[in-house]
Amino acid sequence: MEWRDEGLIIGLRRHGETSVIVELMTREHGRHLGIVKGGRSRRVQPMLQQGNSVSVVWRARLEEHLGLYQLDLMRSRAADIMDSGLALAGTGLLGDHLRLLPERDPHAGLFDMACVIADHFHQPAIAGALMVRFELAMLSELGFRLDLSECAATGQREELIYVSPKSGKAVCAQAGEPYKDRLLPLPAFLGEGAALDGVADGAALEGGFRLAGYFLERDIFGPRGLGMPGLRQKFIEAVCAHCDAPATLSTGR
Repeated sequence: MEWRDEGLIIGLRRHGETSVIVELMTREHGRHLGIVKGGRSRRVQPMLQQGNSVSVVWRARLEEHLGLYQLDLMRSRAADIMDSGLALAGTGLLGDHLRLLPERDPHAGLFDMACVIADHFHQPAIAGALMVRFELAMLSELGFRLDLSECAATGQREELIYVSPKSGKAVCAQAGEPYKDRLLPLPAFLGEGAALDGVADGAALEGGFRLAGYFLERDIFGPRGLGMPGLRQKFIEAVCAHCDAPATLSTGR
């Protein structure tokens, strides 16, 4: 068995005396593990760091086997990540979220989003907004999509500023006014067609994380008997501490 792909390193653990089991999020083969022989050598270790992007060749005798990886570095982010508490927390959080997915189940959209986030940790406001969108996309991929396109009560698409915690649907300002204390905030940057560049409002980012966190805890982590990742709060605090910094979303990975 053999396939080729590109992957983002999200986890590592020792295997024997000289090898490493590498956990990747790949574009076409989902979250996947494989052994890198000699992965603990001084020559290979710099490549095998969380947050780096690699090209992958996986080989095994049978499909269900762990298999061997041959990896080549495509994009090194490790040095920048190591110098930033925000990036360290964000990289770990991406791994925690991606481990919610079934192993070897492809989610190309989430792979692309994770790579874009990893490229923007130096721009905290952008990284925060992207992470909120990533969490909402995770919910959708796991079968719990929020409907933020129109008001659940009136059908209108303007002034959508709330979300119903029961239905996960948007609610407009007028319809939600009598119940606003029981509704979740819907920040403007999550609206359809909203641009991410310039998102630097701490209150908006906190509202976005509150919205995503409510449904993640209710629908994903809670039913699995899991607590929310501790790195999530560290990442939120780091992002909001820098939320007034200028931010520009780049288009490349």
